[in-house]
Amino acid sequence: MIEKLFKLTENKTNVRKELVAGLITFLTMSYVLVVNPNILGSTGMDKAALFTTTALATIIGTLLMALLANLPIAQGPGMGLNNFFAFTVVLTMGYTWQFALTAVFIEGLIFIILTFFNVRELIVQSIPQTLKDAIPVGIGLFITLIGMQNAGIIVGNPNTLVSLGNLANHNVWIALIGLIVTGILYAKNVHGSILIGIIVATISGFIFGEVHTPQGSFISLPPSIAPIFCKFEWSHILSFDMLIVVFTFLFVNLFDTVGTLIGVASKAGFIDKDGNFPQVRKALFADALGTTFGAILGTSTITSYVESASGVASGGRTGLTAVSTAFMFFISLFLAPVFLMVPASATAPALIIVGLFMISAVVKINFEDMTEALPAFLTIVMMPFAYSIAQGIVFGFLSYVFLKVFTGQAKKVSITVFVIAALFMVKMVLSALHVIA
Repeated sequence: MIEKLFKLTENKTNVRKELVAGLITFLTMSYVLVVNPNILGSTGMDKAALFTTTALATIIGTLLMALLANLPIAQGPGMGLNNFFAFTVVLTMGYTWQFALTAVFIEGLIFIILTFFNVRELIVQSIPQTLKDAIPVGIGLFITLIGMQNAGIIVGNPNTLVSLGNLANHNVWIALIGLIVTGILYAKNVHGSILIGIIVATISGFIFGEVHTPQGSFISLPPSIAPIFCKFEWSHILSFDMLIVVFTFLFVNLFDTVGTLIGVASKAGFIDKDGNFPQVRKALFADALGTTFGAILGTSTITSYVESASGVASGGRTGLTAVSTAFMFFISLFLAPVFLMVPASATAPALIIVGLFMISAVVKINFEDMTEALPAFLTIVMMPFAYSIAQGIVFGFLSYVFLKVFTGQAKKVSITVFVIAALFMVKMVLSALHVIA
């Protein structure tokens, strides 16, 4: 049944690889169980209920990706989108969290419609090849930065923006130990090297005193989601602010998801030589349904997680990897203290190693042609520098169109790309006018 459902042999994998890959993906993204409730809880939402909802929404979204698209990609509440939900829509614009949840629900329904009519698939297929080659490179640098931040290797600096972290910080050494161990094991072709690196790093955390055995019971029932379940507010549904909020959710989620899907799919070998991604429509349906169900459960927009690349790097190739990840999140509902014991510094090496793997696509970019090279370069650098996959795609698209048009190569730009670029310009103008925070 598993073979028939997930086509393991066809994808040159096996059950053991898939289960381990799913565990690694879970470990690298399990921080969402802590971070999402804290962010959304700032709006007045019940944090205990948010923990349960975060896990349930991640389970549902990830299973949808597994069963509909057969992809090793996990879904969960997006980090940038939950910040917009809490700090812009609620705390800045002054709307209730129920208003924000309604916007997310509407966004999900619109995404279902757009996916049904192939609009989102058309957008993915229209992305120029040079940007498709650049996206995984940019994501590689982006998740490397995330990993180094999680470990304290790179920290914020008011004078230089970023700088080397404090080497007296034990978390830095926990991450470096895990990174070296993972690198050595991978060089020796040891299966499960990324997972072993995480385990070794966690053990070193005990030695450094940064990891402690959970106090109290290891097992507990998850809190009720009743305080936030299906809490919608329809009184402002036709307001201009609702339109702007829904548009922003749509925009960011669309290109975060597209960027992640292309980046991870490229690394896994799912994109053919012509740049086509056969499972993209099913993946986008899974994303749209995940967002809709997430809003009903009481959380912000669901999106594909770039940390899924860590599972792919360790051998995950099918939806069984995503099923494994979803199962880990299900267990975490009852064993949260155990799973949350693994520090972010222990999973940081996995993200750094995956970043290394993903930049290999840079060799496919034609750096001899400035109209191809500059858009690719801007796509790559804007993802880590702007801390956004979506913004990398925006700058890549716009520069591609301008360079092609003003060098007499407008015929190489498709109508779809022109339309997308125009929408990007509209959003940038609205942002400049402070209509969108």
